[in-house]
Amino acid sequence: MEKKRCSPQLAGKLSGLVFLLSFCFHLLIIECHQESSRTRMTRYLSTDQPPSPSRPSQFDSQLKKILLSVILGILTGLSGALLCAYVVRCLFRYMNRTPVLKGPVTFSPKIAPKTLQSALATENHLLGSSSNGKYYRTVLDNGLTIAVKRLEPFESGSPERQNKSVKRRIQQELERLASLRHRNLMSLRAYVRESDRFSLVYDYVPSGSLEDAMARVRENQLEVSWEVRLRIAVGIVKGLRYLHFECVPQILHYNLKPTNVMLDAEFEPRLGDCGLAKLMPNLDRATSGYTAPECFQNCRYTDKSDIFSFGMILGVLLTGRDPTDPFFGEAANGGSLGRWLGHLQQAGEAMEALDKSILGEEGEEDEMLMAVRISVVCLSDLPADRPSSDELVLMLSQLHSF
Repeated sequence: MEKKRCSPQLAGKLSGLVFLLSFCFHLLIIECHQESSRTRMTRYLSTDQPPSPSRPSQFDSQLKKILLSVILGILTGLSGALLCAYVVRCLFRYMNRTPVLKGPVTFSPKIAPKTLQSALATENHLLGSSSNGKYYRTVLDNGLTIAVKRLEPFESGSPERQNKSVKRRIQQELERLASLRHRNLMSLRAYVRESDRFSLVYDYVPSGSLEDAMARVRENQLEVSWEVRLRIAVGIVKGLRYLHFECVPQILHYNLKPTNVMLDAEFEPRLGDCGLAKLMPNLDRATSGYTAPECFQNCRYTDKSDIFSFGMILGVLLTGRDPTDPFFGEAANGGSLGRWLGHLQQAGEAMEALDKSILGEEGEEDEMLMAVRISVVCLSDLPADRPSSDELVLMLSQLHSF
């Protein structure tokens, strides 16, 4: 841990204080010496006898008393100053500590705390569930439709102090996430702290998630062109670039997958659950198929781990297949969507991986083949071999004009 150093202003003040004390000591010594000389001279004149050199000098005694008094005064002052500084520091730390709030905390003027509280108490429509909570749709008294995500409850066996620490940490992170503003991010409009969990409030997106859209595509209930899919990919990576490069400190998504990518009416993507997985230590991401290998090997998560997840999403957009499809376990040289794509690319057979419903003009096929290469490099086993989100925006934007 790096030791804290005194600032130049503080060092200057301390040097001045030491100089002043030394000067005072010098004056005291001179004054005591003059006083002792006057006393001895007075005695000599009154008695007509020279001062006896064998008599103990009162000068040394007086000087010792004065020095002892000054030293004791300085020690007492320094002790009092240090104690006062410690008390003030503890007081400021306590005042600056985020309190554990109860009830609704809103960040939008359209949402009143009392209205939100009453709406959550009523029966809500279940939209879906994920590894860290369930989504509900509810309507406020003013007619505003919102999406509410109820996170998983805290561990009931945790001590009260630990529970408060976890709640305060989650609350601080939610306050930070509420300040994020980007067209490709889901904005946190409010949150509610209940006795054992948090409920998060977002804008309601009627089009659902990317997972819902791709499921309908696989069932031939929806057609999504390559142009729309590429626009979704660009929007996702632009949201990542904002989190990775424009937020200070950097924000990692931790749980990027199609269920956390919401689509508006124009199929513009919005990333949801940004950073929430960091607050959920018991979250199991192993079964999602979108988590980077280094997260399991050494429990290390970086911005390149988000890039791996994006590479999987891009692969899903290109192939239309789900990463958990048993097909990948049975495919030759496969085992996963990424390895399957990499094998086909090396063999020059990447066209076989593309979703047949998006095959169109020759120019689009060239864009899709280039996108397959981008997906494969994003799915590299080594994080250093993956591009950054900033580089990906340029790479994907060059495929088409956005």
